Formats: sequence, structure tokens, C-alpha cells
Amino acid sequence: MLTAMATRSSQALGEIIRHQRELAEISMRQFAELAGISNPYLSQIERGLRAPSQHVLDGIAKALSLSADALYEQAGMAPPGSEPDENPVLEAIAADPRLTARQRKALAEIYESFVASSPSGKRNSH
Repeated sequence: MLTAMATRSSQALGEIIRHQRELAEISMRQFAELAGISNPYLSQIERGLRAPSQHVLDGIAKALSLSADALYEQAGMAPPGSEPDENPVLEAIAADPRLTARQRKALAEIYESFVASSPSGKRNSH
């Protein structure tokens, strides 16, 4: 169940990227080359199997003549850095010595996907 929730935002982002690529009438192979990534990796991103890093998303956005923030917003996600500087939940996750770096990253991503899909709004001030 947590895995399904965590991948929802990746799937939405992948669908937006695929849709924008198709609107631009660019083949997957051409688009992967423009974005500076491999064709199989682009396929995984478009199918929501992999979440692109910020660097990769910047390349994808540039190839689409969009901003990375626009892609995040179309997918219903808050762009990185748009959250308040102080977030006690993320701070607690980052500070917990019992978690590995990988576990902290995964937990933070799951938390952020929950917040982004919250019916009370993406940028709740509470």
C-alpha cells in the first residue's frame, strides 16, 4: 500500500511527460536524446516506474521547452524547494540515527507524496 502511494506522483509525472512529448510529436528515441538520457530510462519514467532526479527532470523540461516547476505543477506535485524551510516531520526523519540514508530518503519521499496528494491542499501551512 505504501509503495502504491509513493509511486502515484511518479506515475502522474510520467504521464505528463509522455503526454507533452506526444503533443510535441517527438519520438521516444529522439526525445531521450534531446533530454540526455537513455531510451529505456525515459520509458521507465513515462510509465511511472522510475522517478527522475532533479537533473534529469531539468533536461526533460528543457527538451519540452517548459520549466521543471511547470511539469511538477501539471502532475499535481509541489516543486522541490517550494515547501516551507522548516518542516518538523522531514527534520525528524533526517535526524533519526536509526535509519539509513536510503531509508530516510524513501520515508521523506513517501511523506512528500502524501502531502502533495492531500485533499486539504498541496501547500497547507499547518
